[in-house]
Amino acid sequence: MSHAPRTRTVVGCTLLVIALGVGVTACGGDGHPLSATPYDATDQISFNGPTGDRKKADPDKPLEVTAEDDGRITDVTARDAAGRYLAGELSADGGRWHSTAPLAANAHYTVRVSTENEDGAPGRRVLDFDTGKPRTHKRLKVTFGPKSGTYGVGQPITAELSMPVKDKAQRAVVERALKVDSMPAASGGWHWVNDKELHYRPKEYWPAHATIQIRSNLEGIKISDRVWGGTSKPLKLTTGDRLIAVTDASSHAMKVYKNGEVIKEIPVTTGKPGFETRNGVKVVLAKEYFVRMRGTSIGIAEGSSESYDLPVYYATRVTWSGEYVHAAPWSVGSQGYANVSHGCTGMSTANAAWFFEHVREGDVVQVINSDGHTMESFGNGFGDWNLAWKNWRGGSALVAGNPEGPGPEEAARLQPTAV
Repeated sequence: MSHAPRTRTVVGCTLLVIALGVGVTACGGDGHPLSATPYDATDQISFNGPTGDRKKADPDKPLEVTAEDDGRITDVTARDAAGRYLAGELSADGGRWHSTAPLAANAHYTVRVSTENEDGAPGRRVLDFDTGKPRTHKRLKVTFGPKSGTYGVGQPITAELSMPVKDKAQRAVVERALKVDSMPAASGGWHWVNDKELHYRPKEYWPAHATIQIRSNLEGIKISDRVWGGTSKPLKLTTGDRLIAVTDASSHAMKVYKNGEVIKEIPVTTGKPGFETRNGVKVVLAKEYFVRMRGTSIGIAEGSSESYDLPVYYATRVTWSGEYVHAAPWSVGSQGYANVSHGCTGMSTANAAWFFEHVREGDVVQVINSDGHTMESFGNGFGDWNLAWKNWRGGSALVAGNPEGPGPEEAARLQPTAV
């Protein structure tokens, strides 16, 4: 949508006339051409839309509006029945306006054109037309995650595409159509994890007790010559209390914060040398009452000094490779004093049961002061928060200077189940 300074004056004066009923006085003087009622500009402009009652515009072609010799276009607003505005560009001389974004297929458009004649008097024309079906039958659909429900304030939004999108311009079309609304508001952005997956997170954690609505406006939108947007199911989430658990590996203690206040301090043990617990922010992925953990799953030879095969209870998962917060009754004597686990955060059965009861998916579990590496951003759970905001925004196709083809960071080390 383009705007010329003179158009804003015309619209402002027209509104004043309606509101105040004072005609020429509101617009600066008797006989001023801008105070006149807009004339019918039907004969002053033309457009490349369909002609005849049954014809439809080709959504593969841009919309063009052209002024005749005795006038100029001052403003064009094009919007479809779904409320989506069509971006466009007006030439400097006002002779031509053309759309710069794809038309939606199978849509009804209303186009409002403002003009002026040689004397500066304002004109108006309203155009209505329908677009036809695209030439291709390929449809790109989006599946949002997680499933509907209530989550912690660290839960990222995921968007899985039904087919890969590699071209940056095409990615921009897709990303621009993916909408996230939060109440209370939370400023955030999308990040391309790979060709088929995007994640969305705010700059900071979500507000507590927020309502988050996610939808796609891609339906009927042209993405490439062969691909158009398809129908996607919207998603609604809510957040609970702001619950953040911080484990200090050097002091062997976990502090659990609820809405900014410490509600529990727990003695823990984390990974010993060679099996250090990952630093960084992790997000609760699942809660599993019972898990059988074996050393062979992380490459420890059966029968060796490090071998184990244990029943584990109250296991809160924070990575897909097997890092948990769980009950470890066999190490109670070391909890609060030494790190003796194979990478997980262990605590007494009573404390693990309390933790298991109080956390939900999406809650934040952060580890500090471990000698281990930092949690990978993608591929092993939700390490999204370990990217600085500038780097997160660099993964958007809509941010200037974004490197071509932003992809996931390489997983530093994926460890299966450890205790």
